[in-house]
Amino acid sequence: MTTFADISTDESAATAPAVAYPTPLLRIEAVTKTFGGFVAVDGLSLDIQAGEFFALLGPSGCGKTTLLRMLAGFETPDSGRILLDGTDIAAVLPHQRPVNMMFQSYALFPHLNVRDNISFGLKNAGLTRLGIDSRVAEMLDLVKLNDLQTRRPHQLSGGQKQRVALARALARRPQLLLLDEPLAALDKKLREETQTELIALQRRLGTTFVIVTHDQDEAMKMADRIGVMSHGRLEQVATPRQLYEAPETRWVAGFVGDVNLIEGEVTLQDGYRLTVATAGAGTLIAAEPRQPLAGSAICLAIRPEKIRLARRGPAVERGHTGAMNSVEGTVSEVGYLGGLSVYRIKLDHGGTLRAALANTARLDVDAYSVGQHVVAWFAPDDCVVLPR
Repeated sequence: MTTFADISTDESAATAPAVAYPTPLLRIEAVTKTFGGFVAVDGLSLDIQAGEFFALLGPSGCGKTTLLRMLAGFETPDSGRILLDGTDIAAVLPHQRPVNMMFQSYALFPHLNVRDNISFGLKNAGLTRLGIDSRVAEMLDLVKLNDLQTRRPHQLSGGQKQRVALARALARRPQLLLLDEPLAALDKKLREETQTELIALQRRLGTTFVIVTHDQDEAMKMADRIGVMSHGRLEQVATPRQLYEAPETRWVAGFVGDVNLIEGEVTLQDGYRLTVATAGAGTLIAAEPRQPLAGSAICLAIRPEKIRLARRGPAVERGHTGAMNSVEGTVSEVGYLGGLSVYRIKLDHGGTLRAALANTARLDVDAYSVGQHVVAWFAPDDCVVLPR
């Protein structure tokens, strides 16, 4: 059986972007993991390419951390295979895999300083003292902690601890780096800054990153592709834009970002347009779905930022012409979010819509207020048709 103990300690490993593999670097084939009667991961299959930044996104209990732990070697699949660079690693011990994991808690040794925390995993990896010193210096420079290398964890901020944990995880130059909610403990501003730094770092090293997160914004910003998990299965794997603009199921549409979901029945299909009768928004026109419909019962998914508002109507105020869905209602709620204002509209037909409008003026001259009657409109192409 092939092991990876020597691969992960190769001091000459390049830090250039990874070359393209003829097959995926990581291939997960029909993997299942149960705990008692609970199925944590259910027949999941997934390919991840070399050099990819991949995110596993889903609610708590969906199985994403269990999957990550199986990749790290801390859990063993009940069935299925995990292939890394073409080799099944199910029986390979965690420390013999070219895989490292960065934990949510960082798991730093409190009695060791920054330098010794980073070098800890290298001491048992067969490197010479010169090799260890060189590698630690490289990591300190990489995460910009040269001035703090003699401090202990209790003397560091949350962001600095995160950098130490990242440097330690990267020190052995793994082929695959696993990150389990690595930024959850950071405040919003520091988290955003660290996200940017992680992206730049991953691009520079070319290491394959797999991050687990329940933060949709984090996954959308950082990942090349996202796998959305629910009840141990992958609901959809796609780029952030595809996932947001073209969800394949009602569940994915509702989970990723804000969305208006309107149920209806298709009454007419004419060319590339569907006429849909809805109880809460009247008759709407939608673009033809990408996938054939199994029946006439559908759900329309419309993102709030696709909806425009006016006091009288689209043709009067904004000069729009052509096919538009236009519905009337009353503003029932306003949420000011700085760059955006979010409006909840109680429609005359009985339903509700959420609209998100950019605040382009410094004052509220272009804003709408609670109780104001408005016209909301959106294009047929803004309606994603999904099976109900």
